[in-house]
Amino acid sequence: MKVYELPAGRRGFLKNVAALGTAIAGMALLPDFAAARPLVVASRLPVFEGKEPAMAFEDKDLSIIGPKEGYSPQIGTLVSEMAFMRWQVLNNVKGLTMEQLDWLMDDKANTIGALLFHLCATDAFYHEHTFKGVAWGKWDDAVQKKFGVAMELGDEGRKTIKGNSLDFYLNLLNETRESTLAEFRKRDDAWLMSVDKTWPWGPTNNYCKWFHVCEHESNHDGQVKLLKARLPGAKAAKE
Repeated sequence: MKVYELPAGRRGFLKNVAALGTAIAGMALLPDFAAARPLVVASRLPVFEGKEPAMAFEDKDLSIIGPKEGYSPQIGTLVSEMAFMRWQVLNNVKGLTMEQLDWLMDDKANTIGALLFHLCATDAFYHEHTFKGVAWGKWDDAVQKKFGVAMELGDEGRKTIKGNSLDFYLNLLNETRESTLAEFRKRDDAWLMSVDKTWPWGPTNNYCKWFHVCEHESNHDGQVKLLKARLPGAKAAKE
């Protein structure tokens, strides 16, 4: 068996991380499970235009990560991770007004509304790339027109992504995610594990690409929480 050695810098990093993990074991750095556990029922989810969000499976199974009916085993596990992450986002933006969605903390920040649109764009572009085989950046004109600004954000995003209700963003999140889930149902684990040797950061399989969509959503969910805590009139954080 061939053994692949990590570069010295990477080995040192992992060693330090392991040491840090041992040092903080037992400290009060674990999540507050009483607050974080997603005891989800339909009435607690955002309601928009009479539709339920694309959560991929029954709400009662939201905190069970693993294979799901209707998907191949590995795809189902990925879908369960994506659904749990999406629940976090939906819960964090519930009840926000248009004024709050458009509030800009400073001239370098993004609004909450723009970040939600950005999540839609990410789903849409990875959909085009992984399901349709479109080369990254070679998007159909209609897709680029609809999602291009939201994907890039920046000054153009600050200028143009505004004046939309929460329902607008929730419906677009639902539309793009349901389209993704529909494609996942058509595919198997062999497709998920297939490797793209031309990907910019190195050989990468479809699993990694879609897991990146999930962790990318987690990153922006943290930004949403920060912005929400800074909204005019927001209550001081307890922690």
